[in-house]
Parts: sequence; structure tokens; C-alpha cells
Amino acid sequence: MKRRAWLRWGCAHCAGFGVLAAARAADGAPPAPVDDAYEPPARFVRPDIATDEGGLWALMDREETRLRRSAFRMREDALAGYLTALVCRLAGEHCPDVRVYPVRTPYFNANMAPNGMMQVWSGLLLRVDNEAQLAAVLAHEIGHYLRRHSLEMLRDVRSRTAFGAFLGLFGIVGLVGQMANIASLMAFSRDKEREADRISITLLKKSGYDAGEAAKIWAHLLAEARATPDVDPSKNSVLFATHPPSDERRQTLENLALGSTGRTGASEFRAVMAPLRRTLLEDEIKRNRPYESVELISRLLGHEPGSAELLHFRGEGFMLRATPGDADLAWADFQAAVQTGQPLPVTHRALGALHRKRNEPAAARDAWQRYLELAPSAPDAALIRQALEELKT
Repeated sequence: MKRRAWLRWGCAHCAGFGVLAAARAADGAPPAPVDDAYEPPARFVRPDIATDEGGLWALMDREETRLRRSAFRMREDALAGYLTALVCRLAGEHCPDVRVYPVRTPYFNANMAPNGMMQVWSGLLLRVDNEAQLAAVLAHEIGHYLRRHSLEMLRDVRSRTAFGAFLGLFGIVGLVGQMANIASLMAFSRDKEREADRISITLLKKSGYDAGEAAKIWAHLLAEARATPDVDPSKNSVLFATHPPSDERRQTLENLALGSTGRTGASEFRAVMAPLRRTLLEDEIKRNRPYESVELISRLLGHEPGSAELLHFRGEGFMLRATPGDADLAWADFQAAVQTGQPLPVTHRALGALHRKRNEPAAARDAWQRYLELAPSAPDAALIRQALEELKT
């Protein structure tokens, strides 16, 4: 399957998994209220295939087989091991039942299916600042899993629409724009979201993390979603199609974490992500959401103001955004990246293109020649050599 087609399929399915997370136990009494003394239930047992829960489990088993074989599954051992260890720290006794799959999809999302399959999208990994923030997102999904919210939703959806049509939505909806059209079917209630939030804060505290980091994620995502002028985040975001943007939610998380202390794990997280970040930034730019990308990378630069990598990709974001003055902002970022002494080769390529637009052929030639010296086997090397020949005429 081609990348773009799979991505459309994958986003729709993954959003569905986020909705259908956490339905593994047999029917029973309603779960007890959540507070700081909350203790997760005992490990769940596999439901009978003849039950609606068992049928959903079997469906997710098939999807997990597809995911395991997918070209979009990130197979870096260090990343997979890191995520598995983090989830096990949070899930406790349920650790043996969870399989974690990092997926190369440049949107913010994580989800957990009822059979224990958890997906962590690469767009999430790019957007969290540290291990505590990542743990907060994963703990939220574990919260849905522990409270069996998906089973309740499945039954509710099936009472309102044909079950086959409901599942069919996963294969035919558009990547982002149409998500809002089915949000009413796919979204957990606000009460269930609040419940999962409360569980996540409890799990963070018990695992030794600073639970105050959870609210920061929500604030960052809201800022990014609102960066594009005249756009409704609920119609433009996979995340907010099923998680309504709300300052109230951020405030609730802050209140739940009040007085929390613990580790953030910033250095550990960055060490794991360092070899992967350039690829994730490239995918971010290819998303073609330049307002969001500039907002995101500007925030990341606040933590690493001298990063040649981040300066380059924010420059790319400015070029793609192309509002008045953005070419000058891109120029400044590319120049700043070069001045670090460790620019990416592609920064010289970008500067060459800007020099040519400024009618500075000699400078364009110097920049492109430097690019070819640093990356002689680049996929576009032949095109750059052709452009150099054209500058001579």
C-alpha cells in the first residue's frame, strides 16, 4: 500500500483505537471512584469470543498483526525498549499484557486497544518535552484501558448505528478534515476523559514523575492548534476531533497535580530521541501545516536555542508558510544555523535557493557547491548540479 493511502487508513484506524481503548474484563459492577488512593484492578482475562467484547478483541488482534508488519512501524530497538519500560512502570501488574508499537505518523496521538496493543505516534514523540510529559499521555490511555471505557462506548454506538457501518468508517474517512464528522461516534464523554486524566495523575505520582508536566502538554497543543488563523481546531486536528480543546481541561490537570514533585526525565528522553529527531522534523514539515510547525519548533528552540537542526527546520516552516516577511525570517534562521558551525547539509541547499531568489548567483553557487561537498550522494544532487550549470549561463 502506498504511503499516503496507508496514512489515511492508519490515522482513521488509530483514532478509532483511541476511542475503543480499554475493554478487556468481563461484565461486572461499575468501577470504584478514582482518587489518589486508586489501585488498578487485577489483570484482565481474555473474553469469550462469542461476546461483543471478545469480538472486539479478535478484531484488534487482526489489526495488530497488520501493524506489526507495517512499514510505518518504527523498529528502532532503543526506542521500543524505552517505551515498553515506561509503559510497564505505569501499568504495573498489567505490564505483561501490553505491547507498545511506535508508529511513524506525524500527528499527536497515542492509543490502546482492548487486546493490549498500544500505539505511540511519532508526532507525539516530537511534541513532548520530557519523559514525564510522555508518561502523562500514556498513563491517560492506560486509564481508559483500566476503566473499560471502550466496551461501554462500543455498546452505545451499536445501539445507535449499524455495527458494520461503524467499523466501515475507519476505512473511508479522510485523514483529518472528516474526523470531526464522526467525532460524536468516536469521542469518549467528558466525564470519561476526566476520569482517565485523574487516573493518569495518580499513576504519574506513584511512578515518581512530576505530575505537573501533564497540564503543560495540553497548553502546548492548544497553542499549536490555534496558531493557524481562522481555523477551528476541532475540524483540523486528529487529536481535537475526539478530545475537544479546552482551557478547563488544562486547569483541571493543574489542580490535580497541585503540590506534585518528581522527576521529569528530560535528559533520558532527549538521548533516546536524538537519533530520530531529524526524521520526525522532516515528516513534520511534509505535513504542510506551516503555522503549526513554526509554533512547535519555536517552542522547541526555547529549550535548545542554538540547535542548528531546529533552526533549519523552522526556516523550512517559514518558507512553507510564506506570509509577508517569512522569507526574511527563514533567511535569518538558515544563517544562524550556519553560524553554529554544525549546520545540516540541507541548510546550504536552502540558502542557495534564497540567494538565487535574491539574484545573487555567486552566493547561490557557493552555497550549493558546499551542499554537494557535504552530501555528494543526496537524492537531489543531480538537480543541484543542473542548477549550478544554469547559473553559469
